[in-house]
Amino acid sequence: VELGARMQWARLINSAGPHNRQGRAMIKLDRLPTPLQGMLVRPLRSRGGAALTVASRQLADVAGPLRKTPLHPIHTALGAKMAAFGGWDMPIQYPEGIMKSHLHTREKAGLFDVSHMLGVVVRGADRVAFMESLCVADLKALPDGMGTLSVITNADGGIIDDCIVTNAGDHLYMVINAGHEDKDLPHMQEHLKDFVAKGGDASVETLPDNGILALQGPAAAKVLQTLTPTDLSQVSFMSAMPMEVAGLDCFVARSGYTGEDGFEIAVPQGSAAQHGSVTVWEALMAHEDVKPIGLGARDSLRLEAGLCLYGNDLDDTTSPVEGTLLWVIAKRRRAEPGSFVGSERILRELQDKSASRKRAGFVVGAGAPVREGAAVFDAEGVEVGVTTSGGFSPCLKKGVGMCYVKPGYNKAGTELFAEVRGKKQKLVITKMPFVPQNYYRGP
Repeated sequence: VELGARMQWARLINSAGPHNRQGRAMIKLDRLPTPLQGMLVRPLRSRGGAALTVASRQLADVAGPLRKTPLHPIHTALGAKMAAFGGWDMPIQYPEGIMKSHLHTREKAGLFDVSHMLGVVVRGADRVAFMESLCVADLKALPDGMGTLSVITNADGGIIDDCIVTNAGDHLYMVINAGHEDKDLPHMQEHLKDFVAKGGDASVETLPDNGILALQGPAAAKVLQTLTPTDLSQVSFMSAMPMEVAGLDCFVARSGYTGEDGFEIAVPQGSAAQHGSVTVWEALMAHEDVKPIGLGARDSLRLEAGLCLYGNDLDDTTSPVEGTLLWVIAKRRRAEPGSFVGSERILRELQDKSASRKRAGFVVGAGAPVREGAAVFDAEGVEVGVTTSGGFSPCLKKGVGMCYVKPGYNKAGTELFAEVRGKKQKLVITKMPFVPQNYYRGP
């Protein structure tokens, strides 16, 4: 049965008509036969009936054995619906459904297991110079205990990954996206070899045994304060530091992927029989304001906040300029051609505004949400772009999304049309974020 399902999957891939902007075949979940859905992608629907969109790049992950986080037994015990994501078996939604989980995070505090992401440490006297050769950030100016969002770029100026790089004092700390070990790490090691051969002092190590939890929402600080002696009122957005949480030594950053105030807590395995992340999870879950939240609500939360999903809104072919991420390209780095991988294309697009497409947000005034991969047209019916993310906004009660369009069509207020099931649906280009961001900037 499994062999037959995989053969059917291969035929669907080979016969797929629509392709995304990277040229990869896009298989819509509802095109898969029911037995194949259950075996390969386990598509889910929330209680409200809204389809849960899973990034098309993740579908192939389910072919091999899935890894499990230390919290996997807890998720299943809580009744979570699990699915493959980045090579991991992850909770997509809990019994309350995506809508309620989303709104709870906006109103109180949601707890996410993001242990499928990987912590990376860069050490050595020349660690800053090494990392600046790979990303667009000004790490020399980054204060101790602060992080900055950056992108790792390839030789063509495309984005290999987006990540937060933190100055942790005697080392740099970063967290890479799920399933990117086979992509980011070889790239880093290749350049590290050349860097060291030229006399540079740097090394790269990973933290595969750590668990990572994200506590997000307006009540996050109040909840975490009950478990740590650190005065969180003195910890501002993007700060990061070692911190005792529930009696364990953790590394905590005041950041997240929802647009809300929150914390990302890296928890070592520890010497006890129970993984440290389980101990911290249970301590946080004991608070009445905290509920477990799955990746389905994490996706809708990040979309409302205007945050990119790698593989959908960013990829190896997309430059930071095309992705409208100019703010991550530090001012000093713009004046240093050749100082980072891919700088030729990126700095050229900055200078002469030659990017052929631009990322933009949109809202759907009426009708069903527009999902990833829909062609976008102007009023004359000329195709001008494609959608890369899309879904229903629980806060705005309407469809929102992101698209890539030709320059000039990304201005707020521009009316465009997306082709959905053979019909044209009106989109209005809108500034992002779609809902206000609530980061804590300090006392």
